[in-house]
Amino acid sequence: MTIDSRKSTPRELGYRMPAEWEAHRATWLAWPHNPETWPDPFQLALVKEIWVQMARALSPAEQVCLLVNRERAEAEVTGGLRSAGANMERVSIHRIPTVDVWIRDYGPTFLTRRKTEPLAFVDWIFNAWGRKYPDYVRDDGVNRTLAKLIGAAVFEPGVVLEGGSIDVNGLGTCLTTEQCLLNPNRNPHLSRSQIEHVLENFLNVRQFIWLGRGIEGDDTDGHVDDVARFVNATTIVCCLEDDATDENYAALWENFERLEAATDQNGKRIAVVPLPMPGRVVVEGSRMPASYANFYIANGLVLVPTYGHPNDDRALGILAELFPDRKIVGIPCTALVPGFGAIHCVTQQEPLPP
Repeated sequence: MTIDSRKSTPRELGYRMPAEWEAHRATWLAWPHNPETWPDPFQLALVKEIWVQMARALSPAEQVCLLVNRERAEAEVTGGLRSAGANMERVSIHRIPTVDVWIRDYGPTFLTRRKTEPLAFVDWIFNAWGRKYPDYVRDDGVNRTLAKLIGAAVFEPGVVLEGGSIDVNGLGTCLTTEQCLLNPNRNPHLSRSQIEHVLENFLNVRQFIWLGRGIEGDDTDGHVDDVARFVNATTIVCCLEDDATDENYAALWENFERLEAATDQNGKRIAVVPLPMPGRVVVEGSRMPASYANFYIANGLVLVPTYGHPNDDRALGILAELFPDRKIVGIPCTALVPGFGAIHCVTQQEPLPP
């Protein structure tokens, strides 16, 4: 059911976007298959193994919902997960075609409320990161199929936005970047205040923390989930680069300074914890957007991308201290990041209704 947002917005109806650490019913994934993203069959096989590792780790704790393109892929997924020891009772496979795996960006932004029909989602316009990849715009239609499958109420704001460009603490504060949300290749007709107004109404937030730029190699124009993330309602981890000659050094330190001056929805200062970077990950001469901030918070665990760098252990240790009640699971992502994303980019949480 699509709700006419001109008459009733999610905020007016009591909906909000929960924080990622709140209880999930499921994690949504799309099975990798696109040869343009991973043209080397061996590399694609390594990427698929990452999906198997994620599903195996997630399935004891919550439902894993996998989108596949065809029957052959369904058999491949089922066999791979069963062999890996995934809890198959908590795995559901849905034959819904996708162009690629970036369900964080084209998938639904789920909302909940403490009333009847407690689950809904926002169906933003997905224009393939500023129309950089015209074929990928077809993934904008995935949510219409998911709405029928899930039976959730749907809000359509008519605004371009990707899920990786925002992060919330669930209590009214939204974290984002100017490079992405104010980019003219998204919503050139909207000012900063107008974009804030949309997010206020559709996510039920009232305080905004605007960072500057994202990291080098990020074709999404600076998604915040590669830069800084809420880890609880009052704490944000922020990536910092120690090497002053690195391309990310100045931008990340500027973001850190902004966060140190930021306040939450109650006017209280935010605690900021530095998170290291994994150095330069270069593929065929191009810098990849490798970042430890691209982690995913699930029921009882946190999936963290690793890159075979000495800072892997530092990052895992920092996150272990910040999530004492969750298991920290490192997932090697050197094969995945040449697709210009990592763990958070390919996951989408469906919250458990109150």
